[in-house]
Amino acid sequence: MPDITSEQVAHLANLARIALTPDEIDKLTGELSHIVDSVAKVTEVATPDVPATSHPVALPNVLRPDVVGETLTQQQALSGAPDTDGERFRVTAILGEEQ
Repeated sequence: MPDITSEQVAHLANLARIALTPDEIDKLTGELSHIVDSVAKVTEVATPDVPATSHPVALPNVLRPDVVGETLTQQQALSGAPDTDGERFRVTAILGEEQ
């Protein structure tokens, strides 16, 4: 894998509109080269027969069965409402708009 050059780092910084000093460019050149080498090593190991994982240990999704339970009647649901029209909740208009 070719090494990252100072010119490439300066070019990338310019594209990202990041002002870097020459010392910062030198430091980032070494760091980016190390990152590219590390990614290359992982790429060598990641063959098609190795499944991609987002977590090292498989986590099962814990869900309960969806079972219909006891529900409220319309009258029970409306019984605690401050205002109803007999079949629905009645609320004030939003944003000062009257209907």
